[in-house]
Amino acid sequence: MTRREAIVPANRHALYEMHRYSAAIRSGDFLFVSGQVGSRPDGSPEPDFEQQVRTAFDNLVNVLEAAGCTLEDVVDVTTFHTDPAAQIETVMAVREKAIGGPPYPNWTAVGVNWLAGFDFEIKVIARIPEGA
Repeated sequence: MTRREAIVPANRHALYEMHRYSAAIRSGDFLFVSGQVGSRPDGSPEPDFEQQVRTAFDNLVNVLEAAGCTLEDVVDVTTFHTDPAAQIETVMAVREKAIGGPPYPNWTAVGVNWLAGFDFEIKVIARIPEGA
C-alpha cells in the first residue's frame, strides 16, 4: 500500500501551521498540492490582486520544487475566485506567463464567496518525474 508523504517547501509560510495542513502530499508518483494563496510570509493576504495571484503561483512553484516537480509536471488545476468575472483577465495573464503554451493541464475554475481573506487560490495535481 502506498503511504502518503508530506512535502514541506523551504520558507514554509505561517498558514500551514495556522490551519494545520500539509503543503502537498506525495502518494506513489502523484503529488497533490493543497490550495496555494497569495500570502505574505506571516500568512496575511497580499492586498494587490495581481500580486496576490503572482504570489500564489510563486508559492505553488516552491511546493512543486520541494517534491522535484515543475509546472510542466502539473496535469490538473483547480482555481478558486471570489469574483470570477472581474478577476479572470488578470488570472489568465499571470497564468499564461507561469504555465506557458500547450499542451495545457486540465483546468477547473470555481467561483466562491470566501477564501479566508484571499481572493484567489490554486491547487494542483502533478505527476512526479522518475528519480525525483
